[in-house]
Amino acid sequence: MAKKQFKSESKRLLNLMINSIYTHKEIFLRELISNANDAIDKSYYLSLTDNSIAFNKDDFYIRITPNEDERILTISDTGIGMSKEELDSNLGIIAKSGSFDFKQNNEAKDGVEIIGQFGVGFYSAFMVSEKVTVISKKLGSDDAFKWESEGVDGYTVTSCEKDVAGTDIILKIKQNSENENYDEFLDVYNIKSLVKKYSDFIKYPIKMMIKKSKLKEGTDDEYEEYFEDETLNSMVPIWRKNKSELKEEDYENFYREKHFGYDKPLKYTHVSAEGVVSYNAILYFPARPPFDFYTKEFERGLELYSNGVLIMNKCSDLLPDYFGFVQGLVDSADFSLNISREVLQHDRQLQFIAKKIKEKIKSELMSMLKDERENYETFFQNFGRTLKYGLYSEWGSNKEVLQDLIMFYSSHDKKLATLDEYVSRMKEDQKYIYYAAGESVDKLSKLPQAELIADKGYEILYFTDEIDEFTIKVLLNYKEKEFKNISSSDLDIKTEEEDGGNEENKDLFDFMKEALDGKVKEVRASKRLKTHPVCLATEGEVSIEMEKVLNAMPDNPADIHAEKVLEINTKHQIFDKLTDAYDTDKEKLKKLARVLYNQALLIEGLTIDDPVQYANDVYELM
Repeated sequence: MAKKQFKSESKRLLNLMINSIYTHKEIFLRELISNANDAIDKSYYLSLTDNSIAFNKDDFYIRITPNEDERILTISDTGIGMSKEELDSNLGIIAKSGSFDFKQNNEAKDGVEIIGQFGVGFYSAFMVSEKVTVISKKLGSDDAFKWESEGVDGYTVTSCEKDVAGTDIILKIKQNSENENYDEFLDVYNIKSLVKKYSDFIKYPIKMMIKKSKLKEGTDDEYEEYFEDETLNSMVPIWRKNKSELKEEDYENFYREKHFGYDKPLKYTHVSAEGVVSYNAILYFPARPPFDFYTKEFERGLELYSNGVLIMNKCSDLLPDYFGFVQGLVDSADFSLNISREVLQHDRQLQFIAKKIKEKIKSELMSMLKDERENYETFFQNFGRTLKYGLYSEWGSNKEVLQDLIMFYSSHDKKLATLDEYVSRMKEDQKYIYYAAGESVDKLSKLPQAELIADKGYEILYFTDEIDEFTIKVLLNYKEKEFKNISSSDLDIKTEEEDGGNEENKDLFDFMKEALDGKVKEVRASKRLKTHPVCLATEGEVSIEMEKVLNAMPDNPADIHAEKVLEINTKHQIFDKLTDAYDTDKEKLKKLARVLYNQALLIEGLTIDDPVQYANDVYELM
């Protein structure tokens, strides 16, 4: 029989199909299995609408048969099959989808979920095959036909024999090349892996005869080979089961099976949403971060399924960066996919589901915070930083989503507290949310700058993450309460002596400032110190802790310094030595100024410019 030419701009289009549309060659198996699923679903549909057609689910399956010696891979189904005309139409016209037409021309029925829509998936077979043969027998027909093609040169359709209705797709797998290993598509274990990866939740069984060995009866060390028919797929996905049927261990086992994590998750939620856009989702909150979570290599996102078929391993568009710790999946028939079914179109459906997923994650975290405080604190210690980055990275645009989820250690009980908890405990006369930024809670709790705050009975939040202070600079306020660093030059707290002795000691402080040679913007009497002799305060937007963080960055363009103010406790005995030195020994005063300044630096965790000079100054003053 003469070859027929593919219709449309067939040669160019088919060449595009074979070489350009699909990213990975292994996708062909997913596409052919999905087509087989559709063929069986069409039979099922007809059984619902035609009483003369029986449908016994046990008689319907997909079978994969590899033959390594002949380099033949066969994918068979017991579905509706195709007539000669349908073979010519569905396979001879590229992008003519029989499944799409079926969906358009038939009323939707429960249990019928036709996957195909573009009519191009079949041609992915040519990515791995030098020849494709399709043998098909239409349901209710006595005739069978064979479609054959070696690619762009065209195809033939001839009569043949076939016992039962259905379709066999027979692939003559290509020979290996320097860059491609086609043997893997004939390897039983690789086939099993690909089915598990892409088609695990196809609802009809995918079967394959597997060669195994067992101990020969009556012997101790002699083995014999045998074949066993295995079902490769799980069929019914957990997210489509009724929640009432599932136990906690079912979700935990699924979590491990999908390699979302190896530990028991802190929390999970199962979403079944119906409406304008319908979808199912299972979301997990891991107990601990993956080893690469805080690296550029970490790939966030949810597994994406369309009608139970894996489309993407990591769909990042479904998760905002700040919720990137969430593991799980989303399945929907309403996603708009591109022609390869590898990429989502960015449409309203996707945006809608992403919005709902974000809202659900926020709701679950708030619920954990309220009802499972210990679990939430564990979660926050592992993933809290990503929430803070979420606030900082988009200049506070995510404030309403995240501000109630972040926590800091507090002077109240040295435990983690939310901003809401802090504000609820604020005193009536308290204007600000006070915080201290530094290396650890222990060190921050001993800061001299905290004395006045503590004296007033105000609570202090301890910022120990390098991102903390940057985060609240973007946040600006919480429930109309502004944030105030306890090292700020202006605490706006009334004291008995508002001036603190600055005017009467102006000459002394000016001399000390000059002695420090531009290291401080000002030397002044402190209103915050009670027992400590000295501390550093700052003016402007850059704090001392921010200075340390910024200067530690590898791409920092220039040294960034906080505007430091050296504060002296005029009620401390050291002040008497300063005033005495000013009157009698200016050189000694210079040394005292340097020592006090360096001590203030050490308290803040900053390095001393000249440790040798500092040591010599201390020795001489002793």
